[in-house]
Amino acid sequence: MNHIQDRIPLANGTAIPCVGFGTWKTPVSQAAASVAAALAAGYRHIDTAAAYHNEQAVGEAVAASGIPRGALFLTTKLWNPDQGYRSTLAACDRSLLALGTDYVDLYLIHWPHDPKYFDNWQEVNLETWRAFEALYQAGKVRAIGLSNFRPRHIENILRACTVKPMVDQIEFHPGMTQQETVAFCRAHGMAVEGWSPLGSGRIFQSPEIQAMSEKYGRSVAQLCLRWALQHDVIPLPKSVTPARIAENARLFDFSLDQTDMRTLDTLTGCGWSGLDPDHLVY
Repeated sequence: MNHIQDRIPLANGTAIPCVGFGTWKTPVSQAAASVAAALAAGYRHIDTAAAYHNEQAVGEAVAASGIPRGALFLTTKLWNPDQGYRSTLAACDRSLLALGTDYVDLYLIHWPHDPKYFDNWQEVNLETWRAFEALYQAGKVRAIGLSNFRPRHIENILRACTVKPMVDQIEFHPGMTQQETVAFCRAHGMAVEGWSPLGSGRIFQSPEIQAMSEKYGRSVAQLCLRWALQHDVIPLPKSVTPARIAENARLFDFSLDQTDMRTLDTLTGCGWSGLDPDHLVY
């Protein structure tokens, strides 16, 4: 990859830009401006979700940019209370309306259900996936996938699907590498996206990364994003500050050596969101 707009083919041939712009926890009041800044900085891959409550603002920024729809890659996600066949179809239509588009490039199940909410969680997830396949066949979504699914959750989909998931979007940053899930996705032809690629604020206080920052003359954020790219993970950095948004796009004129990659691989205590698909509260 040589540029933020370079694309990676998914299993169905849909091409996804190698870096995305995340909007989790971006307030509605700041979402349009931050997406506009990202598009101006060269991002063409924008990630949102129904649960973020900012789809409309994202859509407004995309429309105002004047960038042709075909040059953009838009992702949104189905929120868990809408899981199920008919409710999924209706939820997708609401997201399309909010985004102001007749299709999204990638649609994800935001979280797997678990026994805490449904005794028959496997069946609920499968009904949702059946709706995803229908949306895919109808052309309302160009690619379909999962978010925060671990191997046992993915296996449940694989045992009954007619269209395999193409993506799993998981928390991925130094100190949170989810190696088992990443390996499982690779074995089944699924691309891996990394949300919260900068972890929490603690990652910026890491002495190891600070030393590395001085060595490369790069920010801690740039190092973490470059580390994800070299692991073939699509990072989704988020910011509301235009200078940082632009800085986070400058990842392609340096690389980390293997010693520094291993250092980042083995860091601990860099922060975890605390969100667990087996103990999700919503």
